[in-house]
Amino acid sequence: RVTRGMGESLVGPSIIVHGSPEQRAYFLPRIISGDDVYCQGFSEPNHGSDLAAVETRGVVQGDEIAVTGQKVWTSGAARANRMFLLCRTDPDAEKHAGLSYVLIDFKDPGVQYRPIKQISGAAEFCEDFLDGVRAPLFNVIGGLNNGWRVAMTTLGHERGGQATVAHLGFEREFWDLVEMARKRGKTADPLVRQQLAWAYTQVELMRYSGLRTLARVAAGRPPGPEASIAKLFWSEYHKRLGEIAISIEGPDGLLRPDGDGYQVSKWQNVFLSSRAGTIYSGTSEIQRNIIGERALGLPKEPRVAP
Repeated sequence: RVTRGMGESLVGPSIIVHGSPEQRAYFLPRIISGDDVYCQGFSEPNHGSDLAAVETRGVVQGDEIAVTGQKVWTSGAARANRMFLLCRTDPDAEKHAGLSYVLIDFKDPGVQYRPIKQISGAAEFCEDFLDGVRAPLFNVIGGLNNGWRVAMTTLGHERGGQATVAHLGFEREFWDLVEMARKRGKTADPLVRQQLAWAYTQVELMRYSGLRTLARVAAGRPPGPEASIAKLFWSEYHKRLGEIAISIEGPDGLLRPDGDGYQVSKWQNVFLSSRAGTIYSGTSEIQRNIIGERALGLPKEPRVAP
């Protein structure tokens, strides 16, 4: 089974928008075939939400670029053979202006990575160390020092690219929760019924919001601030759903199932791992800033009365 992952959902759209015809002809078929499996090299130990403050360096040497630095919270790094990353190629430029978007070989000898254990017991993220990893300038998407524009396209698809279908997974999960509540005899409890009604309403809102996003894409318009609205909505919803699920499970939700290692149940995993959704791909606080500034036109600094 071919897993295209971030190549199809994030890198491919960015190459389509910003890549040259030669880059599209070379990289896109490799993504579709599954030959190239990507992980994302944006966040750094000192710069998570402040993406423009990237410190990883990219030094042009002839027709190549050498990348040195550290990345963290890299989803799927253990399965990837390629990484798309932001690096600073012009240290004298303004923060947003001196960045480049580069595709590197993640199996290069200059790459080392270590898994990061999560609160749920899984290790889906890694921290990565890049020591002079070389790539041809052909692998710079959008041109040198134009990485911020390319990254914004990537983030738009990361936050809103699944908006048209995201409700499907949440809908299946919701009905699983209803079934669990039935088995525990909780569906007659008026508080539980109210909580389940709330959850169903949120999933339906996701569905209609996804249709609105689909209409925008069909009209040829790129993802805008509504991508941040979608990301904020589903991540905050999922965190609350985990809390509801654990409350329905009652005392059983406090006990780990038997088994080797750190085992968690389905609903314990939702409760624990859903917290990450309000952090990765831009924290909820960052999404609110984007919505306020770009969608609502609110001032960045509060006005002080004279």
